Amino acid sequence: MCKDLAQLRVRMSDGLLRRSGDTEMRYLFEDFALDIERRELLRNGTAIPLEPKVFDLLAYIVQNRERVISRDDLLHSVWDGRIVSEAAQTTCINGARRALGDSGEAQRLIRTLPRKGVRFVGKVCLEQAATDAVANAAASPPKSPPLILPDKPSIAVLPFANMSGDPEQEYFADGMTDDIITELSRFSDLFVIARNSSFQYKGKAVDVRRVGRELGVRYVLEGGIRRGGSRMRINAQLVDAVTGAHRWAERYDRQVDDLFVIQDQVVRAIAPVLVAHVNKAEVERTLLKPPSTWQAHDFYLRGSETLRAFLSSYEGAELHAARKFLEQSLAADPHYTRSNVDLSYTYFTAWLNPVDGDFLNPDALDRAYALARKAVQLDPNLPICRAQLGMVLTFRRRHDEAIAEFERAQALNPNFNDWRFANSLVYAGDAARAVEVADTIVRLDPFFVPLAGGFRGLAYYMVRRYDTAIAALSEAAGRSPRHRPVRQWLAAAFAQTGQLANAREEADAVLEIQPGYTIQGMAKHFSPFRREADAEHLFDGLRKAGLPDQ
Repeated sequence: MCKDLAQLRVRMSDGLLRRSGDTEMRYLFEDFALDIERRELLRNGTAIPLEPKVFDLLAYIVQNRERVISRDDLLHSVWDGRIVSEAAQTTCINGARRALGDSGEAQRLIRTLPRKGVRFVGKVCLEQAATDAVANAAASPPKSPPLILPDKPSIAVLPFANMSGDPEQEYFADGMTDDIITELSRFSDLFVIARNSSFQYKGKAVDVRRVGRELGVRYVLEGGIRRGGSRMRINAQLVDAVTGAHRWAERYDRQVDDLFVIQDQVVRAIAPVLVAHVNKAEVERTLLKPPSTWQAHDFYLRGSETLRAFLSSYEGAELHAARKFLEQSLAADPHYTRSNVDLSYTYFTAWLNPVDGDFLNPDALDRAYALARKAVQLDPNLPICRAQLGMVLTFRRRHDEAIAEFERAQALNPNFNDWRFANSLVYAGDAARAVEVADTIVRLDPFFVPLAGGFRGLAYYMVRRYDTAIAALSEAAGRSPRHRPVRQWLAAAFAQTGQLANAREEADAVLEIQPGYTIQGMAKHFSPFRREADAEHLFDGLRKAGLPDQ
């Protein structure tokens, strides 16, 4: 791509006459600034998020606006000679149009000439600042090109700023940064920049987008520490280094007693929440990609997000859509571990819930088990593989093996928290520990699925804290009204507190979701308690709610 201009200002007329007052007619204009050096498009001073290839294409056709740009020109200059489909080029062109408020129908700024190519036809004027930049660039050695972003989510943790004005607090800020880098490095699905590279920005006012280009990362975490008397405040924020958009921010206030205890508490609070937000941002980003750019990871992310939607709706169509994405991912890369994990879960949940013909089908549970085993064999050090295998083993009533798999997952990464662990603990007879695990998961995962709240409610039910169980289960049922187990657990909890009208209402919902439901049939079959007393505790509540025994 031609990079002889530092900045271009694009002036666009909307082509319409508008009235101002009763007598004056005037044209309205809208300004866009295309900053080549900083790789951003500004609309009236506000940055517009663009995918990198869309930006490259827009910059190229604006800089070469005096001529028609052929498809071959785009392949050579924007895609560096790589062969991509015409559909991929069209998607990028349409993305550039949308960013400028243009469209394929209007073509006010980017015009397609059939069988010839495209041309930028808007008015462009070069700012004086750009001319200066060109002169400076001529006198300076060329900058290194931006690093290519890794395939997996990438992040740099900048040194936390000491905002206290006390030089002796510098060690604490640096220690906080070191520990966050270490904890994030435990997540094998993250690409984390090493300390030596991050700390080159210490004490400098930096543009996170520049940091992203220089370190080759998509996300940057920055923060500051301020101490006043016996109180300490720690701020952290996650920024998308490509678009400059803020993805997450949090403030932690602590009483200063033991600085190292504070450091440990805050780091363990930040790391898993941060990873949850990074993963959510990655899903949102990949959903904006054109189909021509999909690969195994993109199919996995789409399948994972669709599966998450299924865990709210329990609609068979969403489950099948998720499975299709995951199968496409494995067709692209049969050894993609996470796709094996999620595909295993689709068969497990189909066996457990009446969404299609796999309900109660032992072959579906066997398939879930085989895929979970394969995932562990592919990557025995990935915690999510262990967790999925643990879940399947629970429903095969192999409780000790199941708990061992979840504990191995946490040994691999102490920050790893999986909502299914609470469920396995309940069925294994350790409801008290299940409560602790469930509370931690809900606190550390801001995007927890409804079923996580359901398992938390079941854990509280089993320790006979029915009011807390009702609160958790009501929230889960509100988010996922067609999930039969949650509704049956809520019916039992209401019944145990004497709220029989509410209990019967939930029992009716269970029978509507699954006609023919009986305690001895469905509930007993899908409640793999190790201890008979625990099973009878649940079944007692279901009977009191009015659900049929047989």
